[in-house]
Amino acid sequence: MISSHTLSILVENRPGVLARVSGLFARRGFNITSLAVGETEHPDVSRMTVVLSADGKPVEQCMKQLHKLIHVLRVEELPGDASVDREIALIKVGVGVGKRAEVLEIVEIFRAKVSDMDVDALIVEVTGSPDKVRALTDLLEPYGIIELARTGRIALGRGGRGLKAPTLHPVPIESAS
Repeated sequence: MISSHTLSILVENRPGVLARVSGLFARRGFNITSLAVGETEHPDVSRMTVVLSADGKPVEQCMKQLHKLIHVLRVEELPGDASVDREIALIKVGVGVGKRAEVLEIVEIFRAKVSDMDVDALIVEVTGSPDKVRALTDLLEPYGIIELARTGRIALGRGGRGLKAPTLHPVPIESAS
């Protein structure tokens, strides 16, 4: 049975860290269905939100191996019922004669917004759960989706507890004297 796992990974904000982390998943045979990376409240720390499709593979073992990677600070699996996840999509929709009002009505129902509009098409921006984005996309499909861009999913655990990076201390540089 294929199940989805959302991992929140705090890493040092350095070149090559993303490649090492994604390479670990690839070597273990996991499929990354969503990946988003960005700075946290500390500019020297980035949060990677990785969504994996796993068919019975031990995610726990992979998490232990992540901890061993240089520059990985914390790893946590976020359970669906104890986290908030969102993504953004930009959807360019064809609006032929007489269809613009129908598309705008759908956009309003989903609390999305029109980011750009011209005679032949409009770009809809939607933020929400992956299910909300998928539902809007499904409703706009009959009007002709010209282009679609979705961000990776971002997620945080619910409640006051947070995944925090340990305090980073700069490594002293030895002088060449």
